[in-house]
Amino acid sequence: MRSATPTMSPVPHRGVITASIMLASVMSALDTTIAIVALPHIQGTLSSTQDQISWVLTSYIVAAAIMTPLSGWLASRYGRRRVFLASILGFTLASVLCGVAQSLAEIVVARLLQGLCGAALVPLSQATLLDINPPERHARAMGVWIMGVTLGPVIGPALGGWLTENYSWRWVFFINLPFGVLSFLGVLTFMRETQPRHLPFDFFGFATLSLAIGALQLLLDRGQVNDWFSDPETWIEATIAGLGLYLFVVHIATARGPVFVSPSLFKDRNYFTGSIFIFTMGAVLYATLALLPPLLQGLFNYPVVLTGLVTAPRGLGSIAALFLVGPLMRRIDVRYVIGTGFVMTAISLWHMSHFFLQTSTWAVVSSGVLQGFGTGFIYMPLAATAFGTLAPHLRNEGTALFNLLRNLGSSIGISAVTTMLVRNTQIMHARLAEHVTPFADPLSTHATQVMVPGGSLAALNAEVTRQAAMIAYDNDFKLVMILTLCTAPLVVLLRPVQR
Repeated sequence: MRSATPTMSPVPHRGVITASIMLASVMSALDTTIAIVALPHIQGTLSSTQDQISWVLTSYIVAAAIMTPLSGWLASRYGRRRVFLASILGFTLASVLCGVAQSLAEIVVARLLQGLCGAALVPLSQATLLDINPPERHARAMGVWIMGVTLGPVIGPALGGWLTENYSWRWVFFINLPFGVLSFLGVLTFMRETQPRHLPFDFFGFATLSLAIGALQLLLDRGQVNDWFSDPETWIEATIAGLGLYLFVVHIATARGPVFVSPSLFKDRNYFTGSIFIFTMGAVLYATLALLPPLLQGLFNYPVVLTGLVTAPRGLGSIAALFLVGPLMRRIDVRYVIGTGFVMTAISLWHMSHFFLQTSTWAVVSSGVLQGFGTGFIYMPLAATAFGTLAPHLRNEGTALFNLLRNLGSSIGISAVTTMLVRNTQIMHARLAEHVTPFADPLSTHATQVMVPGGSLAALNAEVTRQAAMIAYDNDFKLVMILTLCTAPLVVLLRPVQR
């Protein structure tokens, strides 16, 4: 089937525009993880409790989630370039405010503003790359976009740890200033404005969707702290999320006038299937990224910087895939390319599910590179196929929803594996502890003298906990692998676009 995008004339300064918008995307993606390692230092400086300091992350996540679907309407109504410039300026200024904050309230408000302004950067950069590149270059353009979106969270913890240790936690936010200025000047100088369309605003649709997303993000972010549904707060958040989603779905399905999310998006089979895939891959990729740093630092005793260096090569796999996917899509059915990516991703997760406490650094790096290679084979052709048959006037709205689903998938995936990690560690600890008895094994009467210096039972318990945690990590990787394999058959629903 032919692409819905018509033949286009060359866009001047395409390279500079790409670099400018990707600087902004990397900034936004980086800030989802860079502040994590700095939280203990921020907590000490601002004299906050553990529960209070968590709002530094929660405020950003919730604000970005609510603002992401609105970015498509804003770009269509006021012009993509104007929204891009306002978002970059607001995000950069909010980063400076985070760095100079003197109280918890100040930094939470600044992070809230940072999330509101940064939400539009990633989806609008994707829409811009699709517009300034002809259809035959969409796969390569999406490869560049994927690298920016995925490399940010990967290098965030390592960069944040290095800045915090060598300078101050405030530089975790100040580092955005030079990149924000460069991105703003590049977009201001070289990016052309799109034609604004006078679209009415669906207040009811936006309100119900925002309630649903905000409540769901709060539930996922605070669920583990509140022991999930044993706390009334979780029930309230779940009720609001469910009611908001129900009202939103009924509204867009029955409303006669313009709605916040056009049902036309879901009539495109490629876009609908691609949305399912991006939701799943968000869970797979970010769940893995959430598991690896605590595994490497907590059980393998890697320092923060080394952890970043070990996990960063997965980006090299995505870069290598960039040079192969484009030519492959012109020669074979795109569904085979995506299917191959799923197989490689599943194999990498299978290797991760066999990690043990003496696993070599090379095994961690090689599995990460293979996963990066696999996700590159999935993300790039998937994005190109999902938008290949979508009408150009739906791209702003489509990319916003596409990225919202990716973020929701990542939030759900991270919460699921984190919860399972804690609970499985407790279960495995109980099972292993049953066998540490002098009556089950004659050698265990000397276990405390042989395994730990001085025969400390506390040290023996710590060793059992380490082994239990390792098993729990392996079980999480197996779960993510099964999710990947279960999603792969849906590739048959995709329709190949023009090669």
